[in-house]
Amino acid sequence: MTMTSLMNPPTQGIGVVGVYVDDQDAALAFYVEQLGFRVHTDVRNGSYRWLTVQDPEQPSFQLGLFTPGAPLHDDATAQTLRAMVAKGAMPPLVWHVADCRATCAQLRERGVEFTQEPVDRYGNVDAGFRDPAGNGWKVIQRAAGAAR
Repeated sequence: MTMTSLMNPPTQGIGVVGVYVDDQDAALAFYVEQLGFRVHTDVRNGSYRWLTVQDPEQPSFQLGLFTPGAPLHDDATAQTLRAMVAKGAMPPLVWHVADCRATCAQLRERGVEFTQEPVDRYGNVDAGFRDPAGNGWKVIQRAAGAAR
């Protein structure tokens, strides 16, 4: 298998990437009502909940909103993960948009609070916000002609 075939197979690919949240209902409300995502999957198995959302513009990709804890983590690990997310210590999520300033204005109207207002950097425009759990987001408008 070549790197190209690994990255562009017709029936394979990364479908879900998860973030840790402390309250799935609060996260769901934020991602749907404020960011405009839609629910893809919301199922339970006992106390475990598999919850994913999608950006309507990217239907082949799901963002999982998962709580640290059983059955995947013991109590100590779950507590550590929650603390790391709350501190903003997890890697940021990056959302590419056509117009950063317009997107930020729309999100602000929906109640999103920004940690960094849009700023021009190296031909790009970027801004930042955090979700209710503390996960950091970058909203980036790439420079004209920038590689995808």
